[in-house]
Amino acid sequence: MQETHNHRIKAWWTSGRTGIANCDSSPSAIHFTAPPQFGGLEGRWTPEDLLLTAIGSCFATTFRVLAEYSKLPYADLQVEVAGSVQKATSGYVFTEIITRPLLTTSAGTNPERALLLLYKTQELCLITRALSVSHRFDPSVTPTKESYTEKPN
Repeated sequence: MQETHNHRIKAWWTSGRTGIANCDSSPSAIHFTAPPQFGGLEGRWTPEDLLLTAIGSCFATTFRVLAEYSKLPYADLQVEVAGSVQKATSGYVFTEIITRPLLTTSAGTNPERALLLLYKTQELCLITRALSVSHRFDPSVTPTKESYTEKPN
């Protein structure tokens, strides 16, 4: 039996140099902006931050499930995700993303088994795997109630 879970967010530009995003699974909205080096505001999440957050939070939740299933006791897991963005001929691109999990094991835990579980987590992390999936683009344009006419040059 095939099981499908659908997720959806809505994002819109509110005004000036900031936007807002929300989803049905959380009552809190996220205020975002472009990175400050591209004219965005300080102190707001950027799309780049949100991408890295998706990777790190997916890794942490996937590891928790695998550790529980494997009965691997651990004291703490911290996941750092870093990304490098560079200008390319086609625009800016991520050139590298590094996930650095730091697992603190419980006394008596086999470190090799713990390391294998970290690798298995990286393999199974849905968000990391989604970075290579085909992305469909489905735009639409809705004119205002006033009719639109081209202005002559």
